[in-house]
Amino acid sequence: MNIAVIGVGYVGLVTGAVFADLGNIVVCVDSDKERIGNLKKGRMPFYEPGLEEMVARNIEDGRLSFTTDAAEAVGTSEIAFIAVGTPPGEDGGTDLSQVEAAAEAIGRSLTCGMIVVNKSTVPVGTGDLVKHIIDKVKPKNAEVEVVSNPEFLAEGSAIHDALHPDRIVIGAPNRTVAMKLIELYATLERPMVITSVRSAEMIKYASNAFLATKISFINSIANLCEAVGADIEEVSRGVGLDERIGNRFLRAGIGYGGSCFPKDTESLLHVSRKYGSEITIIDAAIKVNEAQPLRLVDKAERALSSLKGKTVAVLGLSFKPGTDDLRESCALAIVSRLLELGANVRAYDPMAMRKCEPLFPSVKYCEDAYDAAAGAHALMALTEWNHFKHLNFCRLKEIMADVHVFDGRNIYNPELVARAGLKYHGVGREPGAQPEILPDNCSSICRGAKSKRGTKT
Repeated sequence: MNIAVIGVGYVGLVTGAVFADLGNIVVCVDSDKERIGNLKKGRMPFYEPGLEEMVARNIEDGRLSFTTDAAEAVGTSEIAFIAVGTPPGEDGGTDLSQVEAAAEAIGRSLTCGMIVVNKSTVPVGTGDLVKHIIDKVKPKNAEVEVVSNPEFLAEGSAIHDALHPDRIVIGAPNRTVAMKLIELYATLERPMVITSVRSAEMIKYASNAFLATKISFINSIANLCEAVGADIEEVSRGVGLDERIGNRFLRAGIGYGGSCFPKDTESLLHVSRKYGSEITIIDAAIKVNEAQPLRLVDKAERALSSLKGKTVAVLGLSFKPGTDDLRESCALAIVSRLLELGANVRAYDPMAMRKCEPLFPSVKYCEDAYDAAAGAHALMALTEWNHFKHLNFCRLKEIMADVHVFDGRNIYNPELVARAGLKYHGVGREPGAQPEILPDNCSSICRGAKSKRGTKT
């Protein structure tokens, strides 16, 4: 099929590249001339594993191209996907200005009928809005139908998620339109859910809000575990084995971030209030998540008596591993608070430091985890990059100025940390009586524990 994708942000670029890789002819459109120019040269605007190679392959094969001219893309396409940004508005609702602009550009570019697909995450009723805008500016003989086809891509695994989705949701106004989208996706051979447009729009928000609530719930249980002396890792394992619950999104930590969960929960809460059916559980999940990152800073302040003048090594800045995305990253909230309290911050992240430098110019950005830890009074692991899961704790003990390790993602074995003579502070994990280690034994103990390093208790 001939496809136009309006918007080459995260969702739009991944969507366009994957559809091209499946054999379709795809033209991606964006008003950002610099971004389009870079994409034509194969330069990616963000990091996503496998994306650069997929884009280059399909450009070379003639299935993927980029332009700033909407008419060029829409005029030759059967289906146009809207995949523009939907940032939060000042009132907590969703700013639909980019969606509205895309709809108008599509309408003015039409020469015949087509299917317009909302891929962006939008509030219920946006499909009607898009159709209304297009109908106002399109030629009279051009019949347009609007579909909701929400994405469920996770940064760091977006290519795999697009090619192997657990479900494909198609919200269509009638059977004929639905069949066109079914044909487009048929090659993936994945389960398809055919709904009304409004139901599809709600499915996206309900899915993200549920997962965000699940994270806030387990973090609330983790905070209680600290108070009563239980271990959240053991609790999560026992809870997650219940088939009705499942173990995904039951990892306690410093909270959720990224481009989806924070804004989607706020947007759904805003819509629920607008229609007089407030979802109070989502309000609670948001409040838990806002407070969660700063609990780790509070622990550090108590452990060190004061953070003023102390050096803190921060490992991880992106909101999750596998991406350089800093949007709503809990690590940034922690760095900001550390600086407010007078700490000196030394940070390392494999991908996100370049984007972080303008935000925190006073932070010292380091070459690796050990460079960051040198002379630090405390180390904070905030993103679960593989680089950080197998650190040599004995080496850390030798180069750090104090012994505190704050595990914001529960990626370390407290016993192994303690064996190296360091003091472990996790999320929802009671460190208990940590064994006293003689400095002379440190190297031999770490060698003996090397095969176990990074395992869970």
